[in-house]
Amino acid sequence: MSGPTTGVHPEGVPAEGPRTAARPRLVERWREAADRNLTPTKRSLIVTWASFGTTWSTVRLITHGIRGGWLPWGNISAGGEHLHHYNIGIAMLAGIGLIAVRGDEQAVGHPVVAAAYGAGTALITDEFALLLDLQDVYWAKQGRLSVDVSLGVLAALGTYLTAKPFWDEIAKVTRHHITSAAKHSLSSAG
Repeated sequence: MSGPTTGVHPEGVPAEGPRTAARPRLVERWREAADRNLTPTKRSLIVTWASFGTTWSTVRLITHGIRGGWLPWGNISAGGEHLHHYNIGIAMLAGIGLIAVRGDEQAVGHPVVAAAYGAGTALITDEFALLLDLQDVYWAKQGRLSVDVSLGVLAALGTYLTAKPFWDEIAKVTRHHITSAAKHSLSSAG
């Protein structure tokens, strides 16, 4: 595809001007923004927070589905004992701890390790009241809504604050991409 090309401001937002090559795709611009703004540590933190939020939300959905009877499976049991999802979270964090103690730098910074850490933490946090009281109070009405809301906000806020400049640039690049596509669509239609 040929046509006019736009220059790029230092912030990564294309400038208006003649085009000589195909316009970069939005996902490519997001990758470029990530490369400019995210250190390996920030990438790991984003993956950790996103994994925490995704795991926590999924677990809440599944537990409500099991309790409400609209999911086709039930609780996990071993030897007649109900296994709470915090058990899986503790096992995950123990595995992540082993990787950290071993000190393999390539593994420590790997996105899978960050995702497992976030997921394991979410599994434990979701059943924090049970661990605190040592009673199965998961479905107790008192405080349940505030815990749900606070954990959801915590996950979203953590994901955003971990790399605020990156998210700001993603919003700017996306806005410009949509505006540019709309202008291009209108000019080719006319």
